[in-house]
Amino acid sequence: MKAYDEAADKFFSKTNISPVPLVSWDLHSLNFQKLCISGKDLRYIQALAQRNRWVYDKTDLLSSLGEEVVVVTNSQLTIVHATENLVLMTGYKPEEVIGKTPKLFQGEETSREALAKIKTAIERKVPFEAVVLNYKKDGSTYHCEIKAEPIFNNRGQLVNFIAFEKEVA
Repeated sequence: MKAYDEAADKFFSKTNISPVPLVSWDLHSLNFQKLCISGKDLRYIQALAQRNRWVYDKTDLLSSLGEEVVVVTNSQLTIVHATENLVLMTGYKPEEVIGKTPKLFQGEETSREALAKIKTAIERKVPFEAVVLNYKKDGSTYHCEIKAEPIFNNRGQLVNFIAFEKEVA
């Protein structure tokens, strides 16, 4: 590598070209890919919002995409969308969880008390926050912080739930 660096220095010292370290392109590529995936997720959720006529402030959604996992269920709690970064937290690809319920992530050690509080909030159609012990696809556990809220349409009918999730220590 040293010979390459010396040759590159010699070449670039004779030109007006300022080379960019390869590592910067790698970092740009990773961020660009993340941005593209977040954009895809945002477009899907915006289409869902339009189709279901959501009355919802999308500020939280825009600030959370890419940083948190976003899971959207229908009013019967069937998952209709999960952001691509779900795989990093759970090992599940979004297409593996669509059509299932969030119970997929629960297991033997998941707190029944926390689940009861979540169930009560869902029945009352009110926002909730909770930290639950969830299970990854490989069976290992993680603590998941969930901030969720019901979404109503322009007629006041419950149409979806949206949850912002992240792994916490």
